[in-house]
Amino acid sequence: MLLVYYSSSSEYTHRFVGKLRHPSLRLPLLTRHEMPRIDEPFVLVTPTYGAGPNRGAVPKQVVKFLNIEANRRHLVGVIGAGNTNFGEEYCRAARKVAAKCQVPVLYRVELLGTPDDVEAVNQGLDKLCASSLKTAM
Repeated sequence: MLLVYYSSSSEYTHRFVGKLRHPSLRLPLLTRHEMPRIDEPFVLVTPTYGAGPNRGAVPKQVVKFLNIEANRRHLVGVIGAGNTNFGEEYCRAARKVAAKCQVPVLYRVELLGTPDDVEAVNQGLDKLCASSLKTAM
């Protein structure tokens, strides 16, 4: 399963995705760069930004990427990366994207993800791939 992700210069999300055994595509750091068009099923991995419920939790790069209708059409689920220190705001961006695009939040991971998180996400993505293949046949 293709993973499309945004990671800021902190690279937390990038390092988490790098531990997974699925192909990935990183969204550009700057919104002025052109966003990719995805023509296959993918899972979005996004961190949460902002410090409150009315602040921009979803990174602008993710918003710009999902504003492309073809990309939204191929989105099958979202993985949230965040910091539990933010309480109710933990992985808020993933919840917002999932609700708006009517797809599930598949996982929520803390910062770089634990080894258990990595294994659980890999197994879940493997199952998602297998079910996608059965549906396509």
